Amino acid sequence: MTTTSPHATAVGPHATAPSGPHATSPETVITDARERIDVLDDRIIGLVQERMAVSAVVQQSRIASGGRRVNLSREMEILGRYRDALGRPGTSLAMTLLELCRGRI
Repeated sequence: MTTTSPHATAVGPHATAPSGPHATSPETVITDARERIDVLDDRIIGLVQERMAVSAVVQQSRIASGGRRVNLSREMEILGRYRDALGRPGTSLAMTLLELCRGRI
């Protein structure tokens, strides 16, 4: 069984602010969390850009070998993976990623 200190700060959907004599103000917690979100967003954007570049390589290779630019069965796999991991909104996110990665050749 895991126990946490009343002063511990968690990361994730159930994160709580520290309490006690070293408690941080809500404004500080919000500012710190927003800074972390900005860092995460920068990483996500970089990963999406990397995904776009890799997708372009796949498309170029597929077309050069006489295939189609888009592989619908592969796209369905991706949609399913995102839906399974993130629920219904994951499908929308995957569709946006697929749209970003299509036809940039």
